[in-house]
Amino acid sequence: MNKIFHPNIDELSGSVCLDVINQTWSPMFDMINIFEVFLPQLLRYPNPTDPLNGEAAALLMREPAAYEAKVKDYVSRFATKEAAEAATDDSASESDESSHGSLSDDDETAGMEL
Repeated sequence: MNKIFHPNIDELSGSVCLDVINQTWSPMFDMINIFEVFLPQLLRYPNPTDPLNGEAAALLMREPAAYEAKVKDYVSRFATKEAAEAATDDSASESDESSHGSLSDDDETAGMEL
């Protein structure tokens, strides 16, 4: 997952502020509308008055130039092909470590009576 610095997106989980979608939602919209219309609009026009990321919202409202600089920094650090490949490599090695850990737990309990 790429990190994003945005008032309406939680940096740790990647959750999107649903209030923005709920304000304009109707049953006539489908998932295509969410991905092609709502999310791009949300990313382009943040709503700092209803934030999931208070730090990003405060920075956008108080110092727009500093907010823009921080967004550009996040893009260069986390939204490049190299960063995505590094994140994929990191998550693969974490998966390997956790699977090895579970094997060793099984080995330790193999000789124990229940």
